[in-house]
Amino acid sequence: MLAQILASLVDGILLGFVYGLAAMGLSLIWGVMRVINLSHGAIMALGMFGTYLLFTHLGLNPYLAILLMAPASLLFGFLVYGVAVHRIINAPYLSSLLATFAVNMMVIGIGTAVFTTSLYNVDFSLGTVRAGVLALPGTRLTAALAALLITAALYLFLYRTRPGKAIRAVANNRAAAELMSIPSAQVLALSFGIGTMLAALAGGLITTFFPFTILSGSGYQSKSFVICVLGGLGNPLGALLGGLILGAMEGLIPIALPVSWVPVVEFTLFVLILLIRPSGLLGART
Repeated sequence: MLAQILASLVDGILLGFVYGLAAMGLSLIWGVMRVINLSHGAIMALGMFGTYLLFTHLGLNPYLAILLMAPASLLFGFLVYGVAVHRIINAPYLSSLLATFAVNMMVIGIGTAVFTTSLYNVDFSLGTVRAGVLALPGTRLTAALAALLITAALYLFLYRTRPGKAIRAVANNRAAAELMSIPSAQVLALSFGIGTMLAALAGGLITTFFPFTILSGSGYQSKSFVICVLGGLGNPLGALLGGLILGAMEGLIPIALPVSWVPVVEFTLFVLILLIRPSGLLGART
């Protein structure tokens, strides 16, 4: 029994790294722009299908395919920002919700027309890594390591580079940043592009161990909301912590309860955090 609990916990934590990566994109966009991105799940689905197409049609290693998707998804984020988000950046929250939801529906509509809602998967294996009583899929270990490296790169970018410091300045006080000659419009576009890229990369990593459809992103978007609230909305590193907690819960809950109870427990936690500590475990910041 103890071995089963340990194996489920480790498996869930590995998955939690990828969940955290997905939530970071949502958290970053909120922290900098105060925009709730309802196209987040659809962008994850695009990352899934991008990885699938590069793997099946070009024969690329899925991790190389994910790497190639990074600049493409960054540019897609710039496009979405310029077309749908830029004009409503100072509008009431409902306007940003409607704009990003429209992008979500367009992506899902086009994706459904092209791919239908059939189930797809990336048939790729890295074998099993054994450590004592644990037998862990190589793809999950690799995805967790990739998510950790991307998180480290994001942290270094935000705290050690000039564009990253500009993003943090705009997030803290946009008017003051503009007085210091920081081009806020460009910084906002960069922030949305990075958030989009993180979502697409997380979607690509998920394809290496879970099947998916064009509608799969909505479930991961819901998890991302829970993670952001848990770790602290607008706090990218808090998103990683929230992802690890949620992943651990998903690993442990099925031991005691049917799998169908997992979302019930997750969203009960979501409501409790909102009631008890709405700023999240690490506090809302950027």
